[in-house]
Amino acid sequence: MRLCCNNEDGGAGMMSYASLEIVTMLALLEYAALGLMVGRARAKYKVDAPATTGNPEFERYFRVHQNTLEALIVFIPAVWIFSLSVNYQIGVALGVLFLLGRILYANGYLNAPEKRGPGAIVTLAINSILMLGGLGALLIAAV
Repeated sequence: MRLCCNNEDGGAGMMSYASLEIVTMLALLEYAALGLMVGRARAKYKVDAPATTGNPEFERYFRVHQNTLEALIVFIPAVWIFSLSVNYQIGVALGVLFLLGRILYANGYLNAPEKRGPGAIVTLAINSILMLGGLGALLIAAV
């Protein structure tokens, strides 16, 4: 349990962030797994480090990993700020959807780059909701 400014019913007191912490750790684990996949693809397609181009199949793995990092750098602070400033349960649910969206994105991109769209849209939509909602709540609180 951690001391928090507000618990789920809006009152002061203790609150556990376990669900949010789990979502955060799963996002990091997902990213690490994609990194391992890049390493395997590097060996399979014989793309020696530090090269990141040369084989289109390898490049798909590499781009999935890099694009996930680009989304993750927005997602992690945004999901925490949204969850603690707007609504904890909705923030966690959006976090789970983000994880599923990244799986959809990776699966689409690895099978055919033109199929990455649905996963990319899910990720963009979730990150947008988290950022705008969190920022809105912080601005309202500051006024």
